[in-house]
Parts: sequence; structure tokens; C-alpha cells
Amino acid sequence: MINRANDLECFEKELFGGPGAVHFTKIVNENGLAGKGRLFNIGTLKPGCAVGNHKHNGEIEIYYILEGEGLYNDNGVEAPVKAGDVTVCNDGESHALLNTGSTDLKMVALILFTK
Repeated sequence: MINRANDLECFEKELFGGPGAVHFTKIVNENGLAGKGRLFNIGTLKPGCAVGNHKHNGEIEIYYILEGEGLYNDNGVEAPVKAGDVTVCNDGESHALLNTGSTDLKMVALILFTK
């Protein structure tokens, strides 16, 4: 299977009360994850935009920061992140991400089921 760049689904969505919207490009849909997960996207946050704080149950979420810089909230503990960093929100934990930079923050987001 090949998913061509021109055929990838793109959409914008406000997430969990965070300011602004996240622009998403679906790398593969749920069917492409063989029942092991529900999301594999590239997300772009404009400066000042955020994915609001939310909890994962029965799944983990991994962010790989491709470009930009931000502030990651890991269960209430905030830490700066930049290109090349990886964050993991484990089952039962919560997280958020705010673009604190002056350019877009681009990341790969992957949600995998734990059960």
C-alpha cells in the first residue's frame, strides 16, 4: 500500500479546550494500523496554539517533534520540547502541548491501544 501525499486527508480541529486549532494530515487511517491503534497523523500547531490537556485510557500517545518548539505538560509537569524530542503519554496519564515558539510546531502523533 502506498498513500500518496496528494491523497492524504487533511483537517483542522480544536482539541480539548486548547487555544486555536491543530492542522492534521492523516498518514494512515485506523484501518492502516491493523487494529493496534487509532491515530497516526502529522499535526501542525501555529504559534500560541495548543492541544489542551487530556487523559488517555486504554491507549498511549507518542509525539515526535519534527519542527519548532513548545511546552509539554506531562501529568502536570511542564517541560520545553523542540525538534527531535519524543514524548510518551502512557495509559492512564494526561498530557498537553503548547507552541511557545514564533514558527509552526510540527509533530508526528501516534496513538496505540494497550489492550
